[in-house]
Amino acid sequence: MNKPLTGNLAIVSGPSGVGKSTVIAEVLRRRPDLYFSVSFTTRAPREGEVNGVNYHFVDVPEFERMIAEGELLEYANYSGNYYGTSAKLIDEKLEQGIDVLLDIEVVGSKIVHDKRPDTPLIFIIPPSFEVLSQRLYGRGTDSEEVIQKRLDRAREELKEVPRYDYLVVNDRVENAVDEILSILRAEGCRTKKRIHLVEIEEE
Repeated sequence: MNKPLTGNLAIVSGPSGVGKSTVIAEVLRRRPDLYFSVSFTTRAPREGEVNGVNYHFVDVPEFERMIAEGELLEYANYSGNYYGTSAKLIDEKLEQGIDVLLDIEVVGSKIVHDKRPDTPLIFIIPPSFEVLSQRLYGRGTDSEEVIQKRLDRAREELKEVPRYDYLVVNDRVENAVDEILSILRAEGCRTKKRIHLVEIEEE
């Protein structure tokens, strides 16, 4: 009875090292009915990555065909590789009444929000910038130069926080997950999503 006519679309952003992937994985574990949109990319798969799970891996001609035919909700080129989100796949899920979660960086989130202004934007931040730096260094996988570039980019991304609807602090994963699930639940209770449940008599 309470099932919405259409699903809700929500965007999660956050700087590298904030623990976004860990938080999203736990959100999906606790909300198995939620659809996580997997991006398309032209870059080669990294070791351990699975097509259709980590990314949809396609070649450049196929990606450019998707651009030309308007199949992408947003796309960008990073370091010579395309990355993008399929509008077709997302709309299919939304039309089935399934909630969709997107993990998109700040530029892409603005593109999507300009096209679909009702989409709630969620930004995950660390408890402090010092903690973010510690997490990046703690990975032990990147060079000093790469880490500094990530920190510089994080500073720029944090300037976009006022544009977001919700701010989630990832001090502890379970707390961040609880907050995101609460946001998604509240969005599903919006009047426009449930107005079909109300019988309004014409006077």
